[in-house]
Amino acid sequence: MTNFLPLYNSEYDLVKALIRKENRAYQLFYDRFSGKLLAICSRYISDRMAAEDVMVEGIMKVFEKVGQFSFSGSFEGWVKRLIVNEALMFLRSKKLFDVDISQASEISQNIDFDTDFELEELIEMINELPIGYRTVFNLYAIEGYSHAEIAGMLGISEGTSKSQLSRARMILQEKLKKKELSNSIY
Repeated sequence: MTNFLPLYNSEYDLVKALIRKENRAYQLFYDRFSGKLLAICSRYISDRMAAEDVMVEGIMKVFEKVGQFSFSGSFEGWVKRLIVNEALMFLRSKKLFDVDISQASEISQNIDFDTDFELEELIEMINELPIGYRTVFNLYAIEGYSHAEIAGMLGISEGTSKSQLSRARMILQEKLKKKELSNSIY
């Protein structure tokens, strides 16, 4: 476990200080988590300023709800879940999450991602996906939610979640193959 400062020797101490509304704890929380939380928001929201706004709103929610943290799991995991929910609420409020039902046909899920690409290139490819595909892909492949959980979060069926993931994988596979082909030509 990371030492926060001599004042907050553990995650437990930091959470308790946040509950007590200590200014130093707020600053420490922001310094420790803001980069990770902005990265999460950016995976869902391509506009940098909007992602930053959502991150700040999410942090404010963390500060408001920190007293509800039960200490029965990872505080960081609890924070990330709140931030993901904040990003999804933003997408819903802007009507940016558009599920493409026309792609709901069965698509093979056995797609091979064995490549030598840099992580940044893969993240860029993910960010180029249509918002619905990107959202489901992020929730499933990166955040680790099940299709049932995703369906509940997004108000879609499990089948739609599965088809969105499958379509996202297919698009990424096509992009990876094109990139691989263009790299092998040179």
